[in-house]
Amino acid sequence: MTTASSLDTRPVAGAETPVSRRRPGRGGSGSSRPGSSRRSTARRWERVSQLLFVLPAAAFIVLFFGYPVLKNLIMSFQAYTTTTFYTGEAPWVGLANYAEVLGSQLFGTALLNTALFTVGSIVGQFVIGLLFALFFRRAFPLNGILRSLLLLPWLLPLIVSSAIWKWILDQDSGVLNQFLGTFGVPAVPWLTSPSVALLTVVLVNIWIGIPFNTTILYGGLQDIPTELYEAASLDGATGWKGFRHVTWPLLRPVVSVVLVLGVVYTIKVLDIILGLTNGGPANATQTIATQSYSLSFQQFDFGSGAALSNVLIVISAVFAVVYLRLNRKAVDE
Repeated sequence: MTTASSLDTRPVAGAETPVSRRRPGRGGSGSSRPGSSRRSTARRWERVSQLLFVLPAAAFIVLFFGYPVLKNLIMSFQAYTTTTFYTGEAPWVGLANYAEVLGSQLFGTALLNTALFTVGSIVGQFVIGLLFALFFRRAFPLNGILRSLLLLPWLLPLIVSSAIWKWILDQDSGVLNQFLGTFGVPAVPWLTSPSVALLTVVLVNIWIGIPFNTTILYGGLQDIPTELYEAASLDGATGWKGFRHVTWPLLRPVVSVVLVLGVVYTIKVLDIILGLTNGGPANATQTIATQSYSLSFQQFDFGSGAALSNVLIVISAVFAVVYLRLNRKAVDE
């Protein structure tokens, strides 16, 4: 007779019990891994939330930047005039608008004036702005107040600045000519002489752009560690040598931003020129921007005005791409 104590209920080595067959191990294929599923779901919702945050900005860019640029591009290939607003018809003319504006005699003058105005303004603004930035880097009494006052020309609306300068530069009753007259200098036709008007407009634009250049370059100078100047001074690199070997190399990324933004902004300046000379005298201050404005809102030839503005966009984009590539190559070398 077999008793319960004599029965060996221990599993045999290598034998598989029903319980073990029903419970797969951790690494088995039957594991549902709920923690991993929760993490993937969290990551998915994180991506969705990121897209939801970006969506308003993308919609804003498409609506207020993308659509106007696309509409301007389409308009440049159409005979878009005031009658289009009533009839809704704008005949397709292809490249006729571009051929008209590029083949006009005024385009060469406007292109040259744009180049002179842009180069003169950028050089003057950058050089004076850099000198001011280096000056304000040193600690002295009233430093903060003077830097704040320097921002005033930048804060004024451009049309207000042009009106003030037009009053200052008036040939007969302007403050500047009255001041120069006390020294026996005859009245200068600042805004009415074809040989002087463009230079005058450039000087006024330099005055307006100095605060922007100073502010950005001053911020770049603040990021340069003072320890580098102390180490350079031990090697005798002070003054001009310190600027050449320490300041300028570390400031070049900021300089690139300042120059690119300055050119893109200056090449399309309209308010200052319209307020001071309106493109005259004798088209001496006529630029591509003012010519485009004249075609669109004075002659109401919107198709030709759009074509000329697209030419200005292409010039700005080409400059930005070429300059950034050359600057990156110089930094790599």
